[in-house]
Amino acid sequence: MGNYGYGLGYTHMFFGLIFWILIIAGIYLLIRWLVEQNKSRGEGQMSALEIVKARYAKGEISETEFEEMKKRLG
Repeated sequence: MGNYGYGLGYTHMFFGLIFWILIIAGIYLLIRWLVEQNKSRGEGQMSALEIVKARYAKGEISETEFEEMKKRLG
């Protein structure tokens, strides 16, 4: 009767370790997915000319700079 519970402790340790590895991997994959979602939105889908137009509309660049950039972009 004395040897009955010894192997059970190692089994619990093993499955506990597997559990935490899966939790950490899941969190890592969730963060990676969220970062990719943020990259696909916003200015990443805008063309260069659209970005220049948006900057001009916000007043970040002057009309002369806008015309120069527009010429360079084609």
